[in-house]
Amino acid sequence: MNLMSRITRLPIALDPDRGAEARALVPGAEGDLAALIEGAGGCSPYLGGLLEKEREWLERAFDDPEAALDAEFSRLGEVAPGDLGTELRRAKRRVALLTGLADLGGVWALEEVTGALTRFADLAVQLAMRAALEPEIRRGKLPGMGEEDLETCAGWVALAMGKMGAGELNYSSDIDLICLFDESRFERDDYMEARAGFVRATRKMAAMLSDMTGEGYVFRTDLRLRPDPSVTPVCIAMAAAETYYESLGRTWERAAYIKARPCAGDIAAGARFLEMLRPFVWRKHLDFAAIQDAHDMRLRIREHKGLGGRLVLAGHDMKLGRGGIREIEFFTQTRQIIAGGRDPDLRVRGTVEGLRVLAEKGWVPQAAAETLAAHYRAHREVEHRIQMVNDAQTHRLPTSDEGMARIAAMSGQGRPEFEAALRARIDEVHELIESFFAPEEGAAPAPEPLADHAVVSRWTTYPALRSERAVTIFNRLRPEILRKLQDTAQPEEALIAFDGFLSGLPAGVQLFSLFEANPQLVDLLVDIVGTSPTLARHLSRNAGVFDAVIGGDFFADWPGASALAAELAARLEREADYERKLDLARRWAKEWHFRIGVHHLRGLIDAEEAGRQYADLAGASLAALWPEVVAQFAQKHGAPPGRGACVLGMGSLGAARLNAGSDLDLIVIYDPDGVEMSDGRRPLAARPYYARLTQALITAVTAQMSEGRLYEVDMRLRPSGNQGPVATSWESFRAYQSTEAWVWEHMALTRARVVAGEPGLGADVEAFRSAILAEKSENRSGIVRAMASMRARIAAAKAPDGPWEAKIGPGRMQDIELVAQAGALMAAAPGRSVAEGLEAAVASGWLSDADRAALEGSYALCWQVQAVSKLLSDKPLQPESLGGGGASMLMRETGLETLDDLGGRLADLAGRAETVIDAAIARETGEGAA
Repeated sequence: MNLMSRITRLPIALDPDRGAEARALVPGAEGDLAALIEGAGGCSPYLGGLLEKEREWLERAFDDPEAALDAEFSRLGEVAPGDLGTELRRAKRRVALLTGLADLGGVWALEEVTGALTRFADLAVQLAMRAALEPEIRRGKLPGMGEEDLETCAGWVALAMGKMGAGELNYSSDIDLICLFDESRFERDDYMEARAGFVRATRKMAAMLSDMTGEGYVFRTDLRLRPDPSVTPVCIAMAAAETYYESLGRTWERAAYIKARPCAGDIAAGARFLEMLRPFVWRKHLDFAAIQDAHDMRLRIREHKGLGGRLVLAGHDMKLGRGGIREIEFFTQTRQIIAGGRDPDLRVRGTVEGLRVLAEKGWVPQAAAETLAAHYRAHREVEHRIQMVNDAQTHRLPTSDEGMARIAAMSGQGRPEFEAALRARIDEVHELIESFFAPEEGAAPAPEPLADHAVVSRWTTYPALRSERAVTIFNRLRPEILRKLQDTAQPEEALIAFDGFLSGLPAGVQLFSLFEANPQLVDLLVDIVGTSPTLARHLSRNAGVFDAVIGGDFFADWPGASALAAELAARLEREADYERKLDLARRWAKEWHFRIGVHHLRGLIDAEEAGRQYADLAGASLAALWPEVVAQFAQKHGAPPGRGACVLGMGSLGAARLNAGSDLDLIVIYDPDGVEMSDGRRPLAARPYYARLTQALITAVTAQMSEGRLYEVDMRLRPSGNQGPVATSWESFRAYQSTEAWVWEHMALTRARVVAGEPGLGADVEAFRSAILAEKSENRSGIVRAMASMRARIAAAKAPDGPWEAKIGPGRMQDIELVAQAGALMAAAPGRSVAEGLEAAVASGWLSDADRAALEGSYALCWQVQAVSKLLSDKPLQPESLGGGGASMLMRETGLETLDDLGGRLADLAGRAETVIDAAIARETGEGAA
């Protein structure tokens, strides 16, 4: 489509005579096209000069401006190296002229203008690099490299930084490059010679682009964003750069790498380097400390450039001044840095695109994002007009009346209208940004209740407060924390619990910054320390789980096991390193585990729902982690021989009801299907293959890593217990269950559930489970006798931990679970829960409806007590150690008024359940209870 038909606005010729001269240079132009040329030439001496030199090319470009640029770029690819400098400068004139007119006429949106300029910059750097490198290779200055290595520039890459990296070059922009080379392509003895060759080539490349000649220049090229530019050469090895960023990299360098992009040379090597830097740029936890770093940077820039004080448009810096372009970029990049480590969707380079994604993810209000994006585009267009006047790399508005009138005319406006709109945009940007970076500046300090308590006096000795920066941030938080602790039902108790949390923190800056930016987290912390010391201790060791609270969906509906497994699998797939996958799984599971605990603590879910959610989380973790374990093991030993393996959840996991402290009972079943050996670098026979694979799973789940462990695992329910192989073949499992298993093992099978592994084998296991339960269901009295014997052995092995014990003891959870398993087995019932087992016992005629009601009543209360107690503490429940918050939670969960009421109710219901069980055993066996 031709340019004239797409014109949507027109500049006004400030100098009519020059405008007429420009119009005369293109006699074929008519209508709006002629007016565009006249307005451009009448405002910009630079554009007028370009028209004189390139009018013939321009007239052809009017028919299809995009195609004209493509043709120009293609032409450059055919230019001989000796002519490249001249031809790049000619191309720069053409690109500048066409983009200037397309910008002034509204033919191209801002992104199209900056995109065209960036495309040309990429091409210019690529061609200049090849031209500079070819003599080095030809003269043998890059050992081992030949002409064929020119395609990848022998491992040399230019990283585009700043606006070039983001595809946002401004009209008269310089380009910021970091030049690196891949030292792994050279022998150690050749390293110094290769580095010298790349340094020479980098200097030649930069000179070709930035030297001013009679034809002008291509791009002013800045190489100072590289690591420690005062002492390092203009091109450095990737390994050296990586070491610098890992040990000395600063927040502003992290922010710079948000926009970094390999633009020329060995693009693949550049991409690998950026991937290596990912942990440096994108922290695994929310990084609210970056807010203060960015704020400090803004203030330093203002002070250094003298840009503080009230707004005066004359001479105002559109880039660095208040309410300017850099403020919007800082706002966007800081929010990206905060959350981009957790959410890869935020790792975008463009400012407008970044605002859009931040709004979609809930990190920035939609209205604020839209306002800032619109003002950013408008600011950039004003910046372009300032630069178009004389092709000057300046961002300051003119200081003269004529100069300001010129910029307004280029925008197609009168000066008063232009200035009023510009001032309003600048003020609105400044107010929005300032409210983000410094919302509380100037606020009076809050009073500090509890400040004289002895506990408070020792806080400065804790590891979390060992740095000056941590102390500064915490001192701003302390009055509000102490006030909220004072407002709890038991202030001193809550203060001591908070002290336990604070003393356990290994560091404070990130967490305190998180609290400062999200005050609602302090409320949550006070709730936790005032109710659950166990959860508070967990928080002090795993403060990163707070990240999840502000992730946008912390209080959303529970997604279910399938969605959880899919989410974790997707995250694991994006991580290449196996150990990092394991740590990622731990971090992910802790966040969800924390969410369940908080929801339960705050009464959003009850004990029953919490039990289901903990089980969903465990099953999802195993389902997503198992394929990763298999893939890692297969790298050395080959794919699993035969049909593969599946993982059975037993006990509470199989019944889909866990508490906050549950471990996992697992059995691994494999089917070699006649295949004797694996096929890998180090093949294994099927039996040791699956035994070692199972051990790899156990290690993946239980190993203590930097993020802790995932779960404790118990394998004792496998055939033959600890004496049997750690993994059981499908054939052996069937034979054992058919001919050797004890009745209690068939009872345990009533709660077995496939949670991970090969679906086909898992379906066969489930079908066999149903069949073997039906086969073994006929000997009712034998089942009840075995249940009674197991009950007696449990009672002899472990006594209850006092009257508040919910799990062990007559008429309590484990006792009732045995009855449910016996009922499920004698009825061959497929259901795994206690309720389904008791229903089966009624259906088989063993229990009455009244018996079932008594057992269900005791079990429900015991589960409520157990679920709450495991959330509150890892020690046996003792009413006197609960604290006010814990006691309130227990009363809310059980619906009783006092702890005395609960103790009496627990004893009463357990006694009734014990009587029911004793009678049921006697009826079936003709004997008294064992």
